[in-house]
Amino acid sequence: MVEVKCKIKAKRNFLKNDKIKVLQVNKLYYPHIGGVEKHVQDVAEALADRVDFRVLVANNRFKTVTETINGIEVTKIASLGSISSAPIAPTFGCRLRRAKPDIFHFHFPYPPGELSYLLTKTNGKLVVTYHSDIVRQKKLLALYRPLMMRFLKKADKILVSSPNLIANSPVLKHFRSKCQVIPFGIDTNRFMFSPQIEKKAAGFRKRFNNKNIILFTGRLAYYKGLSYLVEAMKDIDGTLVLAGEGNERSRLENQANALGVFKRIIFLGKIAEQDLPALYYACDVFVLPSIASSEAFGLVQLEAEACGKPVVSTDLPTGVPYANLHGKTGLIVPPKNSPVLAEAINKLLNDPKMRKDLGEAGKERVNSQFSLEAMAAAVLKVYESCLS
Repeated sequence: MVEVKCKIKAKRNFLKNDKIKVLQVNKLYYPHIGGVEKHVQDVAEALADRVDFRVLVANNRFKTVTETINGIEVTKIASLGSISSAPIAPTFGCRLRRAKPDIFHFHFPYPPGELSYLLTKTNGKLVVTYHSDIVRQKKLLALYRPLMMRFLKKADKILVSSPNLIANSPVLKHFRSKCQVIPFGIDTNRFMFSPQIEKKAAGFRKRFNNKNIILFTGRLAYYKGLSYLVEAMKDIDGTLVLAGEGNERSRLENQANALGVFKRIIFLGKIAEQDLPALYYACDVFVLPSIASSEAFGLVQLEAEACGKPVVSTDLPTGVPYANLHGKTGLIVPPKNSPVLAEAINKLLNDPKMRKDLGEAGKERVNSQFSLEAMAAAVLKVYESCLS
């Protein structure tokens, strides 16, 4: 544990067993699958022995429930539904007022949650993890922008996953003095090779025809750019595995049929967490063809790299090319460019040595720079500095 060397001005003393009280606030939480939701869960569970965590999110139905998930108390507020992917939970502000933590840790963007905070009188410090700019909802952003800027102005510290996001965000340029880079981390132990994983991976490879397996994992959402990957399959001799669910599936299936590549694409659907490492080991190349800044980092790239797999991803003005370094851990291509995407994938499929070298470099980089332990320690230091 990092010791607090300076005197704490608050009434409580955080040394020894008296933990800092933190309320993490986000749209949703496990078992909902998403990069942000996974990050919120990882932070809470990694620091549970040193921080008194509570999590406040919206429910996906009109019922408020409080659950204990892996030792973390999670309150899911009754929701009326969603507007532009943001759940509307009317009593969110009441719960914020009742929480009274030492630190509110918000995961941006979640406009209903941030508005609830602005309307609620609170005394705790405010830490904001800025995951991405608001990209698609431009008309709503024009209305929300003044309140968004007010919310970020109140923040004591703004955490970002990469220097790329600070450099390219039109919003963060106003708050650079508050920003601190803390790269996302993953539990690398989960992706260590074992006889059990080897057996599962062999089963996957056999199922996927054993040769030239290209993998994508994540939500089948518009910003993932999967239509460009499906189109690229016209020029690739291999099997594309799409592991995940989302509202783009039907459109992608129709596109694959129209292009005559449907038989070489496997829509795997939702994959069990315990099977995910084996799925990475089963592939030859991992691809993240995202096309919009909604893809702020691409945590799945780290997972693939932890398994020694080269990555092909896109040159977005976010943390995506920070997680995958061109020519070192994989290849970076322009977004929305199927021919170049196909060329990069084929380059790796046709060069086993390059795949091996890039994969080994990626694995080493993840273990040294993107561990869950390093991320958790950095977040804890931020909490302590806010209260000192």
